[in-house]
Amino acid sequence: MNSLLSKVLSSIQLPDAAVAHQAQRRLDSLTKPKGSLGRLEEFAIRYYSARGTMDAKLEKPAILTFAGDHGVADEGVSAFPQEVTPQMVANISAGGAAVSVLSRHAGASLKVIDVGVKWPCEFPGVIRKKVAPGTKNFAKGPAMTIEETEAALCVGIEEVFDSIDKGATIIGTGDMGIANTTPSTALYSVFLDIPASEITGRGTGIDDQRLLHKISVIEKAVEFNRKSLNSPLSTLAALGGFEIAGICGAILGAASRRIPVVVDGFISGAAAVTAMELCPEAASYMFFSHLSAEAGHRRIMNTLEVKPVLDFDMRLGEGTGAAIAITVIDASVKIAREMATFDEAGVSKG
Repeated sequence: MNSLLSKVLSSIQLPDAAVAHQAQRRLDSLTKPKGSLGRLEEFAIRYYSARGTMDAKLEKPAILTFAGDHGVADEGVSAFPQEVTPQMVANISAGGAAVSVLSRHAGASLKVIDVGVKWPCEFPGVIRKKVAPGTKNFAKGPAMTIEETEAALCVGIEEVFDSIDKGATIIGTGDMGIANTTPSTALYSVFLDIPASEITGRGTGIDDQRLLHKISVIEKAVEFNRKSLNSPLSTLAALGGFEIAGICGAILGAASRRIPVVVDGFISGAAAVTAMELCPEAASYMFFSHLSAEAGHRRIMNTLEVKPVLDFDMRLGEGTGAAIAITVIDASVKIAREMATFDEAGVSKG
């Protein structure tokens, strides 16, 4: 295994339970009935325990949007052509995409990283870390080699370390890549042991006939690659994508630095599940931003026993859900830091 990846995996530890208790006591002392701010209190406790100190602030949030193309697009599983991937990468970097707007709204920096787009992405502001020009068609063999997969994971680690070194105390993930719901569904199906037919969605808006075809492609790809599905890393290589691996690396890298990660929707979720398979302790650093309107996401969240921060019927990706959820988590941290206690306010506890 790559030395950087190995080092990151070995350094991830569970959040600080003692700090979680401190945060709970602090919230219970504030001028409100106990538990009356509901999940905002849960988010604050999780944020502080992840950071390992009650002195932690939420500062300089960063959204990392990884882009890559997929050879399985040749199977006709998407309503859009692959040329849309570099076009949208350009739009994001120019500030015109939904994630661009929502990142600005959240006060978050935004990186768009070409880790595997089929075409050149020499646009201003794009971070060019291309491992290869798209994956291979996983309906006919592994999507990536182990070496390519490790390289993409390391891109994610390096980019998240850069953001953390620049002061980010929370990270949001995002994706861009035509046909990427197909490999994501395959990963969910294998890691969570859920039939592809029960969680495959319409992605970019495919019709019923193409949906049935997409399910068939996923099922055949899983069976074709069955011999490679013997470890989390080789499963990611066989069924994943460069942007999925990049997101997975970013999640693991952030967890190794005790930095919480806000996981975007369906695609980022597949990367998060992969990260859990590689290192179960990493799950404690993840906030799942929203319940995607993509078919199957509710089943997946229930299987993981996860309740996302938001449920807005969103299914865009890019990091849009993560950007919005960061503002909610920021609010929870400010409640814990800035709200007065009963003693400070001179209010009777009753």
